Amino acid sequence: MTTAHDFDATAIDGLQRQLADYRGKVMLIVNTASQCGFTPQYKGLEALYQEYVDRGLVVLGFPCDQFGGQEPGEEAEIADFCERNFGVTFPLFSKVDVNGKDAHPLFQWLKSEKSGLLGSGAIKWNFTKFLVDPDGKVVKRYGSTTKPEDIAGDIEKLLPAE
Repeated sequence: MTTAHDFDATAIDGLQRQLADYRGKVMLIVNTASQCGFTPQYKGLEALYQEYVDRGLVVLGFPCDQFGGQEPGEEAEIADFCERNFGVTFPLFSKVDVNGKDAHPLFQWLKSEKSGLLGSGAIKWNFTKFLVDPDGKVVKRYGSTTKPEDIAGDIEKLLPAE
């Protein structure tokens, strides 16, 4: 059976990362963009990360330019923007496609595990979120309008007790 741990991706610094490195952690995987109406969610994602990182949460941000050209920058610009404007310290990855024939294999798999509204597999917009349990299984998918703080309860259910 495939799990999120079977995938790898290029980090925003250009180094290849194995998602198996996050085995045993709860992952919140998000397609992000710097010039989107939902971009302020970076602040909420970072707050979740800070709140739960010591208990085993990792937020993984995957910039994507497929929705309205809202992530036009290069990787260094994206990393700088996220750190400067939202204090992002969670792992960011290089830009990926999340839909279409060039969609990153991780996102192809995530969409196959949890479809969106009305059974659609396609990701509709930036800041779609996938919650993955410590064993690498997709637990839930959230649309762009779901605020990060509204996911906290679901995250807590997957983390070890304090």
